[in-house]
Amino acid sequence: MEKQSVFSFLKKNFFAPALLFLAGCTAAEPIHADSSGFFDQYFVYPFSLFIKGIAGLLNDNYGLAIILLTVTIRLALMPFFLRQTRSSLQIKEKYDALKPELTAIQNKYKNKQSQNAQLEMQRELMKAYQKHHINPLASAAGCLPIILQFPILIGFYYAILRTPEISAHSFLWFDLGSRDFILTVIAICVYFIQFKAAQIGMSVKVKQQMAIIGVISPAVIGIISLNSPAVLPLYWSVSGIFMIGQTIMLRRIHAAAEKNKQPV
Repeated sequence: MEKQSVFSFLKKNFFAPALLFLAGCTAAEPIHADSSGFFDQYFVYPFSLFIKGIAGLLNDNYGLAIILLTVTIRLALMPFFLRQTRSSLQIKEKYDALKPELTAIQNKYKNKQSQNAQLEMQRELMKAYQKHHINPLASAAGCLPIILQFPILIGFYYAILRTPEISAHSFLWFDLGSRDFILTVIAICVYFIQFKAAQIGMSVKVKQQMAIIGVISPAVIGIISLNSPAVLPLYWSVSGIFMIGQTIMLRRIHAAAEKNKQPV
């Protein structure tokens, strides 16, 4: 089950920055009503309109508009994370209970390499799964919520990158269209803290295996931020802070659920 945890951790903490890195390497032409392409028309352009509309209500405060939209989108996606986390924890509990039985079956056929023996082992393994009501394909189905979130998050990312009005405004101490070293440092720190928060509850062995990710993820964010307008590290910082809070909340919910399961 550590392998499954490692894979889930990588999906959340490595693939997202990697996708943003690839996205940052692509052309960022201004988005407008006549932009061609399904994704531009139905994801990027609507988000761009939302950003401009909310900024207009806030006296052209594009920084605050992006913060509000980022939090709103993350709140809207939270039920997907809650369902995914709950499903992952339930599957893990079932696998933990099943693990001794699976190990016994595998040891039983350890020295039997014939085709018939291997088929018999697979039949016994499937019976064990069925007895504990486990679907081996359930972990793959658990990726669906993540896949469904990608168009929304990437669409919003591109809307920020391709809305030219944003670059003409400032927020707090920085210009949204210029690079900002302080905000880059903040984004790096946020992603490092997010990495640490995601490690809560992991075994020492898994933490050691994932140590390199704690360097790569913030480093990728830092490199992109140093070569991007400040509006992007602003978005990543706000999104990262939200994810830290969400992770801590989910851990507490799980801890409370585990406590309630204990016999009095």
